[in-house]
Amino acid sequence: MQSGRRFRAPGLVGHDFGTAMTVLVLLLKIIVVTGIVQLAVAYLILLERKIAAYVQDRIGPNRAGWHGILQPIADGVKFILKEDFVPQSADRALHALAPAIALVTATMGFAVVPFGPTDPSDPSKAQFVIAPGIDVGLLYIFAVSSLAVYAIVLGGWASNSKYSFLGGLRSAAQVISYEIPLGLSVLGVVLLARSLNLERIIDAQADRVWFVFYQPLGFLVFLVAAFAETNRAPFDLPECEQELVGGYHTEYSGMKFALFFLGEYTHIITVSFLTVILFFGGWDLPFWISREQTGFFAGLAKVLVLLVKAFAMIVFMMWVRWTLPRFRFDQLMRLAWKGLIPLGLANVVVTAALVHLARGFGLARGLQVALVVFWVIAFAMLGGLCLWAIRESRRRALLAKSL
Repeated sequence: MQSGRRFRAPGLVGHDFGTAMTVLVLLLKIIVVTGIVQLAVAYLILLERKIAAYVQDRIGPNRAGWHGILQPIADGVKFILKEDFVPQSADRALHALAPAIALVTATMGFAVVPFGPTDPSDPSKAQFVIAPGIDVGLLYIFAVSSLAVYAIVLGGWASNSKYSFLGGLRSAAQVISYEIPLGLSVLGVVLLARSLNLERIIDAQADRVWFVFYQPLGFLVFLVAAFAETNRAPFDLPECEQELVGGYHTEYSGMKFALFFLGEYTHIITVSFLTVILFFGGWDLPFWISREQTGFFAGLAKVLVLLVKAFAMIVFMMWVRWTLPRFRFDQLMRLAWKGLIPLGLANVVVTAALVHLARGFGLARGLQVALVVFWVIAFAMLGGLCLWAIRESRRRALLAKSL
């Protein structure tokens, strides 16, 4: 060995190269996913404006480019060039931090979202997820998405405006209230799949039936709670313009204002992917695509199926926004504490009992029985809820007449 020259074993050199390649691939995945998501957000805003125009019998944006195709670029340039106004009495540090928290927390959830088939046991295969094999992926998404409320609360408080502050308080009460039924609604899925890993949840549905058929009530509770968690109409009370001017972002302009809405739409994409993965089989498509199909074209088909399902869910959320009127705040809180939480608890108890009984009768036969029982209970509860709503509306009509 020559003096002055350090000796390194050939195995260590290969190990360092493999680690460097793993980190490089991981960084490339993060850059690609983040870039595609933000580009998708820009054009989803254009899509929602087109849907809103169609619902309201208008033309919509059509000046920038062919049928308004360049409108997102024009909006981006406008936000960049617009004056960044900060109120004189505002807390400047927190005022700047709040929009960044909104965007970062919404983007972090994509770390565990599988965009296609994955196989952590075989690293040589393409892994359509940034962090494969995370056994607490569902818990991670809930933990990260719950941090988004800090952005709204900080933005409302730091602006030193009564309208912004009231919007922040509303958001805190709303998000904390609806996180409870949101968590309860997915426990049935976890019991059926026996895992918090999103990849295993998809595999469990590919082996049997989509969980929306086993969990119709859980899906309904999850859907309503997801609308409230993303501050989408008819649950957009933190920013309702009739009462709070603009809500928590009243005192924001320029790119800070844009970051809030980038975070909101990114959260919508995350929720749409999560809905498809938990209840609609992810990339699974009965009679067409199965887990046994491998190869490049099969993997590409699975990715496209998942993207189409998620896109359909996003369009559905936009359609609901421009169809249903906004709730009052007392109705919003009553729906969570007196409606969704009892339904979520009942769904968890019934699911746990049926899964336990299914082990005694045999898994296949037990799940068939559970499927029938789930739908009977769901229809019974929904029927009771509709009867209660009709009775309540009649009572209010009689009370209005008496006055």
